[in-house]
Amino acid sequence: MTDPIKENPANDNAPGEAAPEQVATTGKCPQCSRPRTLEYRPFCSKRCADIDLARWLGGAYAIPVAPTDADDEE
Repeated sequence: MTDPIKENPANDNAPGEAAPEQVATTGKCPQCSRPRTLEYRPFCSKRCADIDLARWLGGAYAIPVAPTDADDEE
């Protein structure tokens, strides 16, 4: 009898590391809505992950804050 774990090429990776071509079982990429991959989760590719990082660094995801009276005193 053969061992199904050793026959699966996805199991050649280090423990806890998924094969790059594996697609996540659920969800879509928040940038482009394509299926997610396990390697770049929650994104589908390095490109979408980099787009998201650039938006964070550029301040696109900043939370707006309403000015208060304490801000006027300073």
